Amino acid sequence: MVRVIAHRGASAAAPENTVEAFRLARQLGADWVELDARRTADDAVIVHHDAVLADGRTIVELARAELPDHVCDLGDALDACDGMSINIEIKNWPDDPDFDETEHVARQVVALVQERGLHDRVLISCFHYPTIQLVHELDPAIPTAFLHLLIDRSWDDLAADVAAAGHAALHPWDGLVDESLLAAAKANGLEVNVWTVDDPDRMAQLIALGVDGLCTNVPDVARAVVDAAR
Repeated sequence: MVRVIAHRGASAAAPENTVEAFRLARQLGADWVELDARRTADDAVIVHHDAVLADGRTIVELARAELPDHVCDLGDALDACDGMSINIEIKNWPDDPDFDETEHVARQVVALVQERGLHDRVLISCFHYPTIQLVHELDPAIPTAFLHLLIDRSWDDLAADVAAAGHAALHPWDGLVDESLLAAAKANGLEVNVWTVDDPDRMAQLIALGVDGLCTNVPDVARAVVDAAR
């Protein structure tokens, strides 16, 4: 069964990356929630997509107590996702103001997963390949996925490299996904979760191609398409 992954929660119906959006995702039929983990100036791990708040302040320059009320801690987000699995995307890109070569967020995320015993309910992803490499080194039992938008090698080479490193999945942008990508992933034992897909016709095409998950802002729409494709 193709999994429905609510992108930043039910983000078309509620403010993204909020407790409200995560709880609503389950009500709308999501199997999973995808959310974003970043750090504050006092090393709290919070859930927010952009490095900068809507008012222009940079999150890594602020203490946890200075953030708006709607910004939740990662622990509270995990609580709100009760009954679903969680794709934790670690935000640690070299061009972002909060980039951290020491990988503080990755270390904190691994510790939280271990503390809560969530190994069978989480998947950790990142665009920055060294980040998922570290997660896998810290705890090989935590499944990891490589998020990718750019193409720097063949699908066969990419899939073989990611699988050989012990990762579980590829998370490609929808515009990259075709039969050759799926074939390479499957040949190397990798799952494929596609982002971000809101069009029901495209969802049906991806299901027919054999994807494992649809990351979407409209989990209710995806739920209906997935169920119809059974």
